[in-house]
Amino acid sequence: MTGPGSDREARAGWAFTAPALFLIGVFFVIPALGALVLSFTDFDIYSLGEFRNTRFVGLKNYRDLLENPTFWISLRNTGVFVLLGVPLSIGVSLGAALLLNARLGRWGGLFRTAWFTPYVTTLVAVAIVWRYLYHPRYGWINAVLDRLGMTPVDWLGDPFPAMMAIVVLSVWKGFGYTMLVFLAGLQSIPEELYEAARLDGAGVWRQFRHITLPQLRPTFLFVAIITFIGYCQVFAEPYVMTQGGPLKATTSIVLFMYEEGFRWWRIGPAAAIAMVLFLIMLAATAVQLRFRREDT
Repeated sequence: MTGPGSDREARAGWAFTAPALFLIGVFFVIPALGALVLSFTDFDIYSLGEFRNTRFVGLKNYRDLLENPTFWISLRNTGVFVLLGVPLSIGVSLGAALLLNARLGRWGGLFRTAWFTPYVTTLVAVAIVWRYLYHPRYGWINAVLDRLGMTPVDWLGDPFPAMMAIVVLSVWKGFGYTMLVFLAGLQSIPEELYEAARLDGAGVWRQFRHITLPQLRPTFLFVAIITFIGYCQVFAEPYVMTQGGPLKATTSIVLFMYEEGFRWWRIGPAAAIAMVLFLIMLAATAVQLRFRREDT
């Protein structure tokens, strides 16, 4: 049904959303389109002084990426970050949300604040602190291992421990936000469902399996998507802690893009890396949404 009232509501809606749409267009859409255009050029440091030095090279940047071993190493490392970090982050976040939802009384607010604090702490500062915790000689973690009679580990100097060290830091740093998302999802589940299940003799595990998990499916989808995107964009942790080493074992694709664009000033190839990463995240998100639609 349309009428003067609906037209006024539509105009009011556009009036309220116009500032946000303008900012999205200026700070997201236009830069994204600019990066797409740059990915087909050889834009570099010489082009900054004189734009006429820029040449259109077509798909050359993308072909060079496919022949660059560092690109495949960074892509593999990013895949490892995703495969290890996403399940761990979701599991830790859900576990913390279940604990907070278990009626902790006056202590609930304290735990909620304590667990959310790492998320709002500056990532660079956190990474520097954790780098000292991982120090092979003076780090607190190796000091505990030494007290337990275990051999100290060179956490950031060996490829596999370095990867795991960064994943653990990323999980600890980011689980606070997704914990609150899960907590909101848990608190939106009707209590009547649990009461009916208890009357039927269902235990805690069966309630969790047949009520909690199905009711949290939309929340799981949202958390999975934003967590996946976050781990695809891992940058500050390896940049501060390992500089992508040892032996490029922690070089993420965003760190590789940063080095191409801001260390070597190859802006065109860096833009091509950004477009490839965008397509990967877009495809993975579309697959997750497709599974969600088929599940429902």
